Order: sequence, then structure tokens, then C-alpha cells
Amino acid sequence: MLAARNTEKLQETEKQCEARGAKALAIRCDVGVEADCRALVDRAVSAFGRIDILVNNAGVSGHAYLEEVEDFAWYEAMMRVNFFGTLWCTRYALPHLRRRQGLVVGISSLAGKVGIPGRTAYSPSKFAQAGFLEALRVELMGSGVDVTVVYPGIVATGIRVNGYGADGRAAGTSGLKEDKAMSVEECARQIVEAMASRRRELVMTTRGKLGMWLKLIAPRLVDRMALAALKKE
Repeated sequence: MLAARNTEKLQETEKQCEARGAKALAIRCDVGVEADCRALVDRAVSAFGRIDILVNNAGVSGHAYLEEVEDFAWYEAMMRVNFFGTLWCTRYALPHLRRRQGLVVGISSLAGKVGIPGRTAYSPSKFAQAGFLEALRVELMGSGVDVTVVYPGIVATGIRVNGYGADGRAAGTSGLKEDKAMSVEECARQIVEAMASRRRELVMTTRGKLGMWLKLIAPRLVDRMALAALKKE
């Protein structure tokens, strides 16, 4: 079951899945709208009879320093997609996942582990998503349902270019250095591997893993690492 807002690109993905022998069904869904999340789950169960895995991958980015922002409406919109979208989809899918002893997956970000300058909207939304999934994992202990939280670094997608700028419009450029971005294929490979082993969490990149240790013993160094990730104008 495939869900996104862009119907044209969604249908292209549907065809790619079918060309590889999979049964695929695409549905337009805006996870920032609770009714869409519920309809997605209902449609999946109607079409396939069950839900084994829920992958909460939908997300929107944004880059602006707090003092540059005049209208915070896009902060709220981002929270609806990055946090509430995961919450709503998971809540409606959960009864079905319990029956299958299934898996909930959340694609967070290293920005959901470490506050990143210029990401005063994005980082909190990803912290909220990760915190929700960690709390849910404990609630589901003994149920057979597992929760995997994924923390990618910079991946070669258009999320930052298409994300919000200070004025709430598409930024048109990335605020981060993209020269060493991980490929989409490698990111997906690592996610699938983590899902297969039902890992608690996956922190991607050596730098990301190092940052988690340094945050405990040298937090100011991690702050400087976060600054270093910014693109210099």
C-alpha cells in the first residue's frame, strides 16, 4: 500500500512495484489530515485483509533561523505532518498490527536526536515523532508488536530544497552541505535490513553514531559538529 500527496509520482512507484512482481495499490493521502490517515488504514485493510508493517516515512523539512520567521503557521503545519501524521496512522493501524504481531517503523532524522541550528521547526517535530515511538514501544511490550525508529543523516532527496524557508514558501535551496549525502538506495537498504531484524533503532552514518556518544561526554563538540553541517553562504 503506497500513500503520498503527489498522485503522479505515486502511480510511477506503483508501476515499479508491479513490474517487480508485487501487488501494489496507491492512494492519495495527506498525513497532516487525520481523516486521510484513517481512510488510508481502512483502504489497506479492505484491499489486503491485514497490515503487517506500517512505515511512517512522510515528512516535510524547513530551514530558517528563529529570528527570521514572522509567521509561524508553517511550524504548525510541519508538526502536523512529521508528528501527528505518524501518531494518527499508527493509532488507526495498531489494532490490525496487534493481530499480526507486526512492526511500526518511523523514519525520523539525526535532527530528532540533536538540535540543529536553522531547524527550530524541523528538529522539534522529529524529536516529538521519536519520543512518541519510544513511548509506544514500551506500551506495546509483550504484545508482539515491535517499533523501529530510524535516524538518517543527509540523504540525496529534494526534501530540503522543497521544504519551508523563513517566509513559509519553498526554500528552493538546501541549508545543509549536500556533497556527501547518502544515496536513496543505500538509505532504503539500511532501513529494510533494520526492519528485517526488527531493530529498536537505526542511527545512520559513522558521524551520526559518533555524535550520539559525544553528546553524552562532550556536548559542546556536538554543537560545533551541527554548525559545521550548515552550508556556508
